[in-house]
Amino acid sequence: MFGSAYHQEIVFAVIAMAFVLFIWGRWRFDLVALFTLLILVLTDIVPPREAFTGFGHPAVITVASVLIIGRSLTNSGVADSINRLLSTLGHGKLIQLTALTGLTVLLSAFMNNVGALVLMMPVAIETARRTGRSPSFLLMPLAFGSLLGGLITAIGTPPNMVISTIRSDMGNAPPFGMFEFTPVGLAVAVAGFAFIVLIGWRLIPSRITPSGSLDAFSIQEYVTEIIVPPDATMAGSILGEIKNAMDADFDIVGLIRNDTRYDTPSTLQTIMGDDILIIEADPEHLQELLSVTGFQIAGGDRSMTWSSNKGELITSEAVIAPNSDLEGRTPSGIDMLKRYGINLLAVSRQGEHIRERLSTLRLAIGDVLLVQGNPISVREGLRSMGILPLIGRDLRLSRPKQQSTVVISIFVLAIILAATNIISIQIAFVGAAFILILIGSVSLREAYDSVNWPIIVLLAAMLPIEGALVSTGGSATIAEAINSIGAHGSLALTLIIILTGTMFLSGIVNNTAAAVIMAPIAIDVAMGMGVSIDPFLMAVAVGASAAFLTPIGHQSNTLVMGPGGYKFTDYWRVGLPLSLVVIAVSIPLIMYVWAP
Repeated sequence: MFGSAYHQEIVFAVIAMAFVLFIWGRWRFDLVALFTLLILVLTDIVPPREAFTGFGHPAVITVASVLIIGRSLTNSGVADSINRLLSTLGHGKLIQLTALTGLTVLLSAFMNNVGALVLMMPVAIETARRTGRSPSFLLMPLAFGSLLGGLITAIGTPPNMVISTIRSDMGNAPPFGMFEFTPVGLAVAVAGFAFIVLIGWRLIPSRITPSGSLDAFSIQEYVTEIIVPPDATMAGSILGEIKNAMDADFDIVGLIRNDTRYDTPSTLQTIMGDDILIIEADPEHLQELLSVTGFQIAGGDRSMTWSSNKGELITSEAVIAPNSDLEGRTPSGIDMLKRYGINLLAVSRQGEHIRERLSTLRLAIGDVLLVQGNPISVREGLRSMGILPLIGRDLRLSRPKQQSTVVISIFVLAIILAATNIISIQIAFVGAAFILILIGSVSLREAYDSVNWPIIVLLAAMLPIEGALVSTGGSATIAEAINSIGAHGSLALTLIIILTGTMFLSGIVNNTAAAVIMAPIAIDVAMGMGVSIDPFLMAVAVGASAAFLTPIGHQSNTLVMGPGGYKFTDYWRVGLPLSLVVIAVSIPLIMYVWAP
């Protein structure tokens, strides 16, 4: 029985508040979901005994298992094999784009889409370096390819797992099978892939430095803190003299003296011993500045001098990946040098002009870090912190090649068992993850580290919220409004409304949250029209994965923003026409396959 209108209003208000917090971005999405759930519990809309049942939901268990299996595949040397394969393809631009994006689409059909992207990103950047091209040419296609590939199977992306189990929970039908998403998802993925390879890449800007040479990763300048030793070569000089003494291009955005900060100091300002300068510069110009002036990186071990040689110390650029220990923390709270033997030199955040001190900056997914240490410390430290190195093969996160045939065989067996309905999807993949841990393909610590806990918490918290939307009649109220717009029963138009509505939500909030919110609404719309719920659930699944319009709608988009040097507007330049392709291909197919 539906709840009162008062309860509906509370649910709508709380969900609206959640959307605002998602867009605001100051709270991480898992905290927003938990906060929303707690409000609904305290207002007696969600019973306390049901508040945390989502953590045992089959979709949550399946997502965690697939992430563990993905880590095992990474450890097995898949990236090495891909790199060797690509090195034989030559330097042709379209050949590289087609191969890298196509492999990402294929991998993300059977891995979590972020996991597939993380696997392919270093390969793409190394390919770009080897051919002298900007990584921006390859990284956005990889991110979009990972989203398209997730459409193909039930395990390709969390929204598909959510949709599959909601069909069982609310539609009195068995969950969607492993390949029931394939007829529509594969066609959409192929069409989207063809658009990217033939047209989409032409809309992507190539980020070139002002000098005309390609920046190593085409990222915005780093924010770095450097200290002025009293005996430094240029201690006591004015800023104008320091700038004129070299060709390096850098900006001094702050001066700290005796714990007092001065923003954008004048070029006539004298720089004294023990001053701390906050500067913006790329790594090459930072190196020149330190070499000419005798200044040093502030904080950490002063004996760790800047070095880009292959000797005792190396510098490495790396991007903060989803589920990293660094997300939401400050460099001063992490103390990389003490814990990992790594010195944090600088941070770059694409699209944001960083003015605050490096030590108090809260790090986020997609931030690019410049770190320094010996090769072993850097390799192990980056792995422990969940940071993806954007460099050559000497610092890959993967371990030496293991029994890849055994790992792949176990994974394929799990897929076959789930696809033939011998055992359920969640049991098949939990069993596969368990066996992979037992044979040592992935350690127990790596297994826990590989689970994207923010996504798990988000999904587990959103499922009771979805139940509240249904139990109070909120989804039925929205469904009635959609049905009234849908031209009195026009199936095609109503499907377009559901798909584009989900697509819009997935561009501003996490796509899993968009699927959880839209699925019950889609079911009520179908019931109001007296038709099968399946085409509407498929429309939600496609819309949730079509998060192409912004860098914040999906972690894949966020992850490539810094290394690719993209601006916010770059996403809709490519994403809008790609979204139209998805709508044009998916709606007729959904009607043909699921509503004949």
